[in-house]
Amino acid sequence: MNGTDPERHRVNVDFWFDPVCPYTWITARWLREVERVRDIRVQWRVMSLAMLNETREIDPEDPEGLYGEYMKAHGRVCAAVRERHGNEALGRYFDALGQRIHARQDWSGMAAALAEAGLPAELESVAMTAQYDAVVRASHEEGVALVGDDVGTPVLSVEGVGAVFGPVVSPAPRGEAAGRLWDGVVLMAGVTGFYEFRRPYGELDFG
Repeated sequence: MNGTDPERHRVNVDFWFDPVCPYTWITARWLREVERVRDIRVQWRVMSLAMLNETREIDPEDPEGLYGEYMKAHGRVCAAVRERHGNEALGRYFDALGQRIHARQDWSGMAAALAEAGLPAELESVAMTAQYDAVVRASHEEGVALVGDDVGTPVLSVEGVGAVFGPVVSPAPRGEAAGRLWDGVVLMAGVTGFYEFRRPYGELDFG
């Protein structure tokens, strides 16, 4: 049962994510729970930590410069999925991909994730090309413009309320606990003078 007033319209939520970020994937698990207990519709949008950090002398996500193009690969495939097959398909793909690369530490799981999401295997062919870089960049810049480039992934924008970086949670709250966190995020996002609320990160917990 959805825990909302039936007279209220469904809230559109834009969620920018880099699929390589484990905390972002946990936040996405929370949003999936929120879909069960609040009347929201999520628009899945791609951003890129590699692009966010490209003007910095040392990329904090890749300090040794070892991963470069590979860090962009998953975002490129996500962009291709959304452009060719739509928003719901991207949500399914991200669910499957994140389960593999974060929960299982299987970084070779791109093809299997496409298959699980019911998507063509040929989408993987864009991973190591620049074909979708402009699409990723346009989406990335749209999200960063809402919160500034001194934060990261994820970015959450609530229809008619505002946008925030985060929330960063671990593990993802379940059930009505997920709904209560949602209510708090919406409340904070709606306060234009509210800027930051944080404490030290804990351990990754994929629940």
